[in-house]
Amino acid sequence: MSAASEKTRVLTGITTTGTPHLGNYVGAIKPAIEASQDPNVQSYYFLADLHALIKCQDPRRVQESRLEIAATWLALGLDTDNAIFYRQSDIPEIPELTWMLSCVCAKGLMNRAHAYKASVAENEAAGNQDPDKGITMGLFGYPVLMAADILMFNANKVPVGRDQIQHIEMARDMAGRFNHLYKGQYFSLPEAAVDEKVEVLGGLDGRKMSKSYNNTIPLFVSEKKLLKLVRKIKTNSLEPGEPKDPDTCTLFQIFSAFASAEETAAMRDEYANGIGWGEAKNRVFEYLDEHLREPRERYQALLEDPGHIEQVLLKGAERARAEAAPLMDRLRQAAGLGRFV
Repeated sequence: MSAASEKTRVLTGITTTGTPHLGNYVGAIKPAIEASQDPNVQSYYFLADLHALIKCQDPRRVQESRLEIAATWLALGLDTDNAIFYRQSDIPEIPELTWMLSCVCAKGLMNRAHAYKASVAENEAAGNQDPDKGITMGLFGYPVLMAADILMFNANKVPVGRDQIQHIEMARDMAGRFNHLYKGQYFSLPEAAVDEKVEVLGGLDGRKMSKSYNNTIPLFVSEKKLLKLVRKIKTNSLEPGEPKDPDTCTLFQIFSAFASAEETAAMRDEYANGIGWGEAKNRVFEYLDEHLREPRERYQALLEDPGHIEQVLLKGAERARAEAAPLMDRLRQAAGLGRFV
């Protein structure tokens, strides 16, 4: 067994429909980049651009998002020598495996998928006679494509939020079914890795930071725009001099997600001493701007050199396909689709 195959395999997909924001960084990007530097882990990070087509039929937005997200991960220090970083659409074996898994996956399993059930519930609440109105096969079969992403590289662990655990369970179900039908150990069964310590950042309005709420602070906006957005963060009406509760404050939460334990404790004291909201917002802006300045410059340089990003992704795809192609040969053989000679 090779050293690479003995490592724990961890796989993470990034959907390419939006611009990365502070919440993405704290919740997913930062811990993933740290993991990419661990020599005991074989990390797979991919731009989930086939998934993006389920939600977004604006080609320009998908293309822009792919470039922005790749540049973001590289600017923040993703170790592409250790981790394998690729575009999903560059691996033709993934859609082929998706079809094979579709042929062993029960439709009833897909009927129970959260995203599909939520869309059906919306139609019923709106009084539509057709519960499937507007629902594409992409949305319905999304968990099969996700299973193919995971099983193609026999990932051991998949970092997900609690709302995504169902997809990992479905991938396990499809893997087990395929192994049983074709009498072999083709796929290992992946496990969901839910990190309870990962923080969910609040947005400008105090709700979870999410592009669907339009309340995000993009990671690499200009200094001027960053100041404007930080000043928009919702606070209460307490005056300067009045003690403030840091534990219910989005502004403090954002600061503490980036600051050290000592810096966070010092800011907590400032809240107890009644720091004014204007002063607190200026402090948070200055801190964020200082910590994001260098990666912001790297990000802008990368955006101006898409050829470099393309080369990094193609190199990653080559490494990914070196694993995917032999596995697909084996799976075709198992299913009766192997060559005659």
